[in-house]
Amino acid sequence: MSLVNLLIVFFLISSISPLIQRFSTERRRLMTIQAFERSRGSRVILLIHRQESISFLGVPVSRFISIEDSEQVLRAIRLTPPNVPIDLILHTPGGLVLATEQIARALVRHPAKVTVFVPHYAMSGGTMLAMAADEIVMDENAVLGPVDPQLGSTPAASVLKVLEDKPISEIDDQTIVTADIARKAIRQVQKFVRALLEDCVPKRKIEPERIDRIIEALTTGQVTHDYPISVEEAQELGLHVVAGLPKIIYNLMDLYPQPSMGRPTVQYIPLPYENRPMLPESIKE
Repeated sequence: MSLVNLLIVFFLISSISPLIQRFSTERRRLMTIQAFERSRGSRVILLIHRQESISFLGVPVSRFISIEDSEQVLRAIRLTPPNVPIDLILHTPGGLVLATEQIARALVRHPAKVTVFVPHYAMSGGTMLAMAADEIVMDENAVLGPVDPQLGSTPAASVLKVLEDKPISEIDDQTIVTADIARKAIRQVQKFVRALLEDCVPKRKIEPERIDRIIEALTTGQVTHDYPISVEEAQELGLHVVAGLPKIIYNLMDLYPQPSMGRPTVQYIPLPYENRPMLPESIKE
């Protein structure tokens, strides 16, 4: 075989190999999702944002909850019969408030049980989605985060602190305008979080007197926006959190390594499901 032919074969193998590997990984993902769904009698939705090392031309690129994500998750929920539970696996730093609220409201409206699984972290908007569930199941070392609004890279609460600490005559007009926006943003987030918690009180058995405490802790900027809220702290606040993930979720996460650009961040079996009986919630290994 000539050198030219060898080069052609080499390039063909180099081109086809990634496609075969991608197809194999996708097949393993779908098979694992289906196995989890069969064991739980549920619809499984993955919302995974791997972003730690993505870059484009040397510039870091962040992935987050987007409008595209909300469109896909809402479609998955619409394809799920009212009596079929939803299991949402979350790995996200947060994202757009609009997209987050759309997903959260749809989860609250779903009649069957909604469970959110957090294998590593669900910060900011991810925590809002967790609060929309009937139950939050976390790895013992996983964390949630505050949901206080951010104006760009500045916490809304920190903008208001300027008004508290300086005479109004010494503050420029732009800061005053920004503070007005910050006040509105905090009020809007608090209203939404209260609605989430109050809607879920009957199902999640959240003590009504704890709602104000949760809102105060998560929305007022008492800590930095990346503050990690542990399982124990979330339980102490009054969120319905339990520790201990099924092993199959770790297997799923292994199938979603740091991505190349262009992979969808929401995945589910894109078919309407027939009504299926409830199965035990725990997976027996």
